[in-house]
Amino acid sequence: MFLEMLTPDKLLFEGDIFLVRVPGTKGSFEVLNNHTPIISTLDEGNVKIITDQGKEEFFDIKKGFIEVKDNKIKLLVTL
Repeated sequence: MFLEMLTPDKLLFEGDIFLVRVPGTKGSFEVLNNHTPIISTLDEGNVKIITDQGKEEFFDIKKGFIEVKDNKIKLLVTL
């Protein structure tokens, strides 16, 4: 899967990933390969990314949106 994570000011992350976990408005959820298409709002919390190489990265966000379609994920967030 390919992930782009953006703020209004900059690109925070871009690359191939194995998994992303986000703080959804109705609860935390994970996106794995071939996830069904979704658009959702995000609340304050922690975004966890596991890259294809197994490296873990974490980002604290205030709020945002996620779009998942065809193994491409876009996160639009504020920090």
